[in-house]
Amino acid sequence: MFEANKSICHLTSAHPRFDTRIFFKECVSLKRAGYDVSLIVADGLPDQVESGVNIFGVEKASSRFDRMRNATKRVYRKAVELDAEIYHLHDPELMPIGLKLKRRGKKVVFDAHEDLPVQLLNKSYSRKWLLKVLSKVAAFYEAYVCSRIDGVIAATPFIEKKFKRFNPLSVAVNNFPLLSELEYTNERNCSSHDICYVGGISKVRGIFEAVESLEHCPEETGLIVAGRFETEGLRCQVQELSAWPKVDYVGFVGRREVAEIYQRSIAGLVTLHPIPNYLDALPVKMFEYMGAGIPVVASNIPLWKEIVEGNDCGVVVDPLDPAEIAKAVSFFISNPDEAERMGRMGRDAVLKKYNWEVEKAKLLKFYEEIVCVR
Repeated sequence: MFEANKSICHLTSAHPRFDTRIFFKECVSLKRAGYDVSLIVADGLPDQVESGVNIFGVEKASSRFDRMRNATKRVYRKAVELDAEIYHLHDPELMPIGLKLKRRGKKVVFDAHEDLPVQLLNKSYSRKWLLKVLSKVAAFYEAYVCSRIDGVIAATPFIEKKFKRFNPLSVAVNNFPLLSELEYTNERNCSSHDICYVGGISKVRGIFEAVESLEHCPEETGLIVAGRFETEGLRCQVQELSAWPKVDYVGFVGRREVAEIYQRSIAGLVTLHPIPNYLDALPVKMFEYMGAGIPVVASNIPLWKEIVEGNDCGVVVDPLDPAEIAKAVSFFISNPDEAERMGRMGRDAVLKKYNWEVEKAKLLKFYEEIVCVR
């Protein structure tokens, strides 16, 4: 068993203070398990205590450069001031801080939310050759740092496998939904002709194909879109599509509004493009759709196909083919009983295995090992 009241300090320079994975899942779970938990976040907001977690705000970065150069320093100074026993880092730019804290005799954990080297290859802000160089540098530095710290938490089994090569105390803690946040109602409108997409809106997340699929769906089919567009320019481009009048764009909304969207929908779209960064990812929204009791129309990425077909909770399609997306949507509209059955299957799967309660046990076991290693 771990020693009561061991102090853990979570650090982030890039995420909001109430990030679902960092705060509601990890910080709150560790606090309820008996740890003394704090969170340092570079958002410029006042300090506060929430759910027993002490949150400390440091000055917010004014630009990406300022975040990399100065916000990390501000986070580090606050971390040293708090003098915790264990530090849990959530951003790759904080890795140098991890080494500094190790030299101070602290235990350090890195939380790999993404596969950074692969993610860099898909960025659009620089030339391809430079991105390849940056990706290789990131892979080297990631391995260098993580072989010298105490442990690594990975957001997927694929990322876990990569880190285990240079740190044996690496564990996948999947970003599955909190059971307490699953919105479900038996009053869902199974005769609906609306489908939904909830999440960040970008080209590689399939927004163009999702809207264009409406051209091939029954006339009465509508698409409810909730989330923020990546850029204003992208929003203008998408709104110029001929099928846009069939889209109900509601912007960024809260959990209650999201629940209402699910209630109105016959199926949920998670038709992200098959870029390297998504091939081994586990999209949270797919599991939220399942938890809400609606079937999914998902990209035919092998890992996703295994989940969707293995649990009989939806249909997989070529995400680059609007007509194929429309065929799946039309199937659910024409077969509401089958849509309802698949929705129930998805919800059962989430209640049994794709939920945070399962992952929380892995997080706590990991921390017991971190605490016990001298």
